[in-house]
Amino acid sequence: MASNFSFSRVPDVHVGLGSTGQLAGVAKALRVQAPIIITDEGIVDLGLLNTSVSSLTATGVRPTVFSGVVADPPESILFEALSTARKNGCDGVIGFGGGSSMDVAKVLSVLMVGDQKLGSMYGVDKVIGARMPLIQIPTTAGTGSEATMVSVITTGKTTKAGIVSRTLLADAVILDARLTFGLPPSITAATGIDAMVHAIESFTSVRLKNPMSDFLALKALRLLSTNIRTVMHQSDNAEARQAMLFGAMCAGEAFANAPVAAVHALAYPLGGNYHIPHGLTNSLVLPHVLRYNSPQADELYDQLVPVILGADRPYADKKESALVLAEYFTKLAKELGLPTTLQQMNISKYDLPRLAKEAMTQTRLLINNPRFVSEKDALKIYQQAF
Repeated sequence: MASNFSFSRVPDVHVGLGSTGQLAGVAKALRVQAPIIITDEGIVDLGLLNTSVSSLTATGVRPTVFSGVVADPPESILFEALSTARKNGCDGVIGFGGGSSMDVAKVLSVLMVGDQKLGSMYGVDKVIGARMPLIQIPTTAGTGSEATMVSVITTGKTTKAGIVSRTLLADAVILDARLTFGLPPSITAATGIDAMVHAIESFTSVRLKNPMSDFLALKALRLLSTNIRTVMHQSDNAEARQAMLFGAMCAGEAFANAPVAAVHALAYPLGGNYHIPHGLTNSLVLPHVLRYNSPQADELYDQLVPVILGADRPYADKKESALVLAEYFTKLAKELGLPTTLQQMNISKYDLPRLAKEAMTQTRLLINNPRFVSEKDALKIYQQAF
């Protein structure tokens, strides 16, 4: 446990049903008159933007909607959004959607100010200068991107890279569970497990773990594990939906300060090569990474078992804690209707060595893992997940 640490978080958070109606006031407080809203076509088609746009226009704010975001957003999307923002004289950015939209919004807010090239931003603390005002509004309870200083962009056909900088922390976040009511069950399930992964990896991170991140990780796991089944079976349960959304943000704040590790490192090649949703890629490898980490992380996993299971530890030896968690998440995924093997995702076993090699490029994440992961180890984990 760190005795001296730094902790960064979003300074202004609005939580509650209908809180998107406060968007105009938030924008005005940031002196934003012409924001660009970064979202995707699905959000627009579902009408989820209507209340927010009405809130803005009713007070004289002139929003421009950019709905070109796709999953695993490539660099080209950023440049398209930048062109739209400049053409319309935009003076602020609103990320509205899942992690992809919010990640694009973060980087766009920097590109709109100054002349730093995108390629020079990848890595940790490489962003130079300021950004435009930034507001984040998540429509899924999972990525926690609204609360983080990380943006993940697809840089090639199958490769992703992260930009990590406190500059990317939003000025304000709005958490309105009504925006999550219409989510398909598969997205609700995958994003919910994704948020739990964030909390688990933050709690066991060997770098920058601290009392604040631990507190938020535990709070997130209690909220998420208690409510994930409820939102799957009662999709319009407002209380459970709001708890999931708040839990996902708590997990986001935790891993923004005590970063994630091997689960994400092994998940990224699956998303990059097969365009599997990020939450599902995490779910597929999580049980196997938990078992792999067991020799170095059992004491920490032992603290998580009663929080996640909501019951006393069902074992006498801490060495069994990782196995219990792995079994819990495998059963949860099956119960929620998610695939649990790489084979179910039509991934060939002959691809596994290449995936292991690509996972090794995620050094930013692997250095946080409680147990060292070699390429040989990564291959074994993929083989177990197959």
